[in-house]
Amino acid sequence: WLTLIILVAAVLIFGFGVWVRAYPMTDMFMAVVGLSVAAIPEGLPAIMTITLAIGVQRMARRRAIIRRLPAVETLGAVTVICSDKTGTLTRNEMTVRSLVTADAEYQFEGGGYRANGQILFAGEAIDIADHPQLASALQTAVLCSDASLEVEGDAYRVHGDPMEGALLVAGLKAGQTQADENQQMPRLDLIPFESEHRFMATLHRGLYQEGQTDQPGLILLKGAPERVLEMCNQQRGRNGDQTLTPDHWLAKIAELAAQGQRVLAVAAKPALDDQEVLELYDAEDGFVLLGLIGLIDPPRDEVIESLRQCQSAGIDVKMITGDHGATASAIAKQLGFKNANAVLTGLELSAMDDAELRQRVRDVDVYARVSPEHKLRLVRLLQEQGLIVAMTGDGVNDAPALKRSDVGIAMGHKGTEAAKEASEMVLADDNFSSIVDAVEEGRTVYDNLRKAILFILPTSGGEALIIIAAILFGFQQLPLTPVQILWVNMVTTVTLALALSFEPPEAGAMQRPPRRPDAPILSRLLVWRVVFVSVILMVGTFGVFLWDMAQGHSIEHGRTAAVNTLVLFECFYLFNSRYIGESVISWQGLAGNRWVLVAIGALLVFQLGFTYWSPLQLLFGTAALPLETWGVAALVAASVFVLVEIEKTVIRKFVR
Repeated sequence: WLTLIILVAAVLIFGFGVWVRAYPMTDMFMAVVGLSVAAIPEGLPAIMTITLAIGVQRMARRRAIIRRLPAVETLGAVTVICSDKTGTLTRNEMTVRSLVTADAEYQFEGGGYRANGQILFAGEAIDIADHPQLASALQTAVLCSDASLEVEGDAYRVHGDPMEGALLVAGLKAGQTQADENQQMPRLDLIPFESEHRFMATLHRGLYQEGQTDQPGLILLKGAPERVLEMCNQQRGRNGDQTLTPDHWLAKIAELAAQGQRVLAVAAKPALDDQEVLELYDAEDGFVLLGLIGLIDPPRDEVIESLRQCQSAGIDVKMITGDHGATASAIAKQLGFKNANAVLTGLELSAMDDAELRQRVRDVDVYARVSPEHKLRLVRLLQEQGLIVAMTGDGVNDAPALKRSDVGIAMGHKGTEAAKEASEMVLADDNFSSIVDAVEEGRTVYDNLRKAILFILPTSGGEALIIIAAILFGFQQLPLTPVQILWVNMVTTVTLALALSFEPPEAGAMQRPPRRPDAPILSRLLVWRVVFVSVILMVGTFGVFLWDMAQGHSIEHGRTAAVNTLVLFECFYLFNSRYIGESVISWQGLAGNRWVLVAIGALLVFQLGFTYWSPLQLLFGTAALPLETWGVAALVAASVFVLVEIEKTVIRKFVR
């Protein structure tokens, strides 16, 4: 549209000059070429791309890797962040804290991936040999795991799922090593964990407990406690296997979950004779429940502050987890969610139609037992309400939700390649705080884009007005030639505007609500600023040109004075552009961005070459200027700084 408007204006000006002012057609052709060159901001696309690229670099330093450039700008408009809990809002340093069997409850000392710490029963340390039900439950947890441990100093590094790593460490506290257990009961087959069935099952042969010989193979089960309970009809107690008491176990699950513990259930059943393949139908029922395991995963300390920042910035955060609803609620309270008691589970989501869920999705911040399909539905319903949604994910099944969201965010450590390919951003540290940092950088990039546009457009507008005024008032020679305008647009303007790409975040960047998705990049107030500054530049530049010509100097001399006045206008206006609405008259405002000072220093060197170096004089038609002309040009150019600061003050007091 801008190009079309400029071309139409050029045709009209050409007609006016030829038929009203009787200019020769060749002169008018050069004049409208100059007008077109002046009005089109040739350097703007380059500046916008560079600003986005610098934003990508800054985000990378804050552990957020941008895969698609437009996501930088979109991040600044995010209104909802849907975040996984484990490892993103929490430390992903799981520790087994409790183990409940049919007859006893055990507590585990220690923290993190260290095998120090005892197992307690009724507050006293125990000998594992005296507690066979505990040994069976831990053995099942160790064998039904794919993770492995590597010694690292006085702790262990986990390769694989952190939760399984915690189970292996709990086994070590009971003297059960993964290598010994696997040697005693080799694995034959497995059913991996999937969100659809919410359990993992493994088939083993060999001894289950010392002294039991000629045992058939065993099928071991580990998974979500409600799902495992459905697959069990017995429970293992002190006196052997007995009929399952579901109400007792459901109460224990709720009790552990209310303490913020993530709860798993472990179970086992005999395999068929000579069975070597495990199918889903083998794991449908007939299991003996061995116990419940409660794990803690402490919240990240920095996330609590990041959530406060989101609240100040008008960004809703939704916590999405596969944990029990009570666990999710307890963790949400620790993190500082306001609506931590309002939890929607996957079963409730499935039971709601879109109309009902649409009414709830804005107010509910905690979602438990959620599947990837639920994630996709949540994204869709939030977007239908005009919200800009960022969604985290790490699995293959999360890819559709990541792709559907406005900003898909994959995990760098635990994320699959499929999730990363579907995302716009990858978190190098899997940390929620890095998302908030990226949102702040996204807002900064958008602000810097507006500042660059607000800086570049008045230069083009002022140049165009100079050409138009010269034609309308019948000047026989233009104050600026097309090649001089190109110098200003492509060299001086780009050099100065580039400094605005390095502007740091403004103090209130995360204290204002997200911008509306349909908001234009230039508001009516900023359009007024462009017109206001364009007129100042036109009047000042034209005035210096007329003054210089009145001194009896050549046209080359007058044009050189005009170009340098315009460039000095840009230098002063660059300071105004650092803050769109606030005053720049402070030490931070004038010297807070060293690249502004570097750009101005470099530009002044360019202008000295433009003015005094004979090859450039020949190329651009310039002439050497005396010191007096520089003084007049600088004095006139300084007016834009004063006038724009006055305009900002008036707008702050009377318009906003």
